[in-house]
Amino acid sequence: MRRRAVPAVLAVSALLLTAGCSSGGGDAPERTPAATASAGSAASQGTGPAAPAKGSARVLRTVAEGLKSPWGLAALPGGDLLVSSRDEGTISRVDAKTGRTTVLGTVSGVSPAGEGGLLGIALSPGYASDHMIYAYFTSASDNRIVRLRYDEREPAGERLGAPDTVFKGIPKGTIHNGGRIAFGPDGMLYAGTGETGQRGLAQDRSSLGGKILRMTPDGEPAPGNPFPGSVVYSYGHRNVQGLAWDGHQRLFAAEFGQDTWDELNAIKPGGNYGWPKAEGRSSDAGFQNPVAQWHTDEASPSGIAQVKGAIWMAGLRGERLWRIPLDGASASAAPQAFLTGSYGRLRTVAPAGDGRLWLVTSNTDGRGEPGKEDDRVLELRVR
Repeated sequence: MRRRAVPAVLAVSALLLTAGCSSGGGDAPERTPAATASAGSAASQGTGPAAPAKGSARVLRTVAEGLKSPWGLAALPGGDLLVSSRDEGTISRVDAKTGRTTVLGTVSGVSPAGEGGLLGIALSPGYASDHMIYAYFTSASDNRIVRLRYDEREPAGERLGAPDTVFKGIPKGTIHNGGRIAFGPDGMLYAGTGETGQRGLAQDRSSLGGKILRMTPDGEPAPGNPFPGSVVYSYGHRNVQGLAWDGHQRLFAAEFGQDTWDELNAIKPGGNYGWPKAEGRSSDAGFQNPVAQWHTDEASPSGIAQVKGAIWMAGLRGERLWRIPLDGASASAAPQAFLTGSYGRLRTVAPAGDGRLWLVTSNTDGRGEPGKEDDRVLELRVR
């Protein structure tokens, strides 16, 4: 089915607020002019109050450690966590109380190399009855999305069924494979992809590279997509690895820049986010400007989550957790940084309920220092 409707449109203002922050961790970030945020007009505001300008982040405990190249995270209904290993091609279950980690099985067809491998995972909207796990991975020929049945009755290591391919043909590369998947409030499946180092793919609407995709759980173009018959939801992206929605169903995405600016974007259906013609803010009215931007050595963002009215963004090269307070689809104040350098590279964040976050590190991905910091799952209290 290729019906067309018009979802809510997100506005990003051109009025800029230039400020930023950095911290060695804890509740009192230091300010620095490195990060910048866009302040919005009344048209972009939500119905609720803006998030407080300043927040806090405190590590409550280490949930699990000794993980190998962890990438994706999904919380099970009972509270335990599923974690994917990019290089091992496995999905493990972490007991959220004891930290005990059990390998459920290996996802067949994964061909890890460079930044590719087993990446994002998500639970089916009907998980309570179908027990399906969705996974985005790099195969020998492409990046694709599959679903697997999780059967707890099977022996450890054999609890994942054979993968059923939902969507394939996403370009693959040694770099920029995207990989984050998530089900939105509308029940549709969203995927962030990369342009694999081939810049021209990002502006080519016939290509699946450098895009945010929106599809049904069965992999068909979702009703209401901006380009009829296409799964493409937005384009002009370099490498999208973070997806999150706020309480008003507005989609935000984190994106790797090249040498100058990393971005947090509010996603407009059909919007062009500029790459490779623009990196960070642009005066070209045809491009959507970011909500906030950072120098690449302070961010290199991956996963994001929305908690307590703010977007929380994990930084890889930046080795810090950023908080971006929101007022509608705009930043209400300058970003703040927490945990700077305390746990190495940070890959994934996810809401844990009651003002808490799950945070996954990424020091065994070939670019970190595993001897200095092993990979772990942390539980944080944030506000």
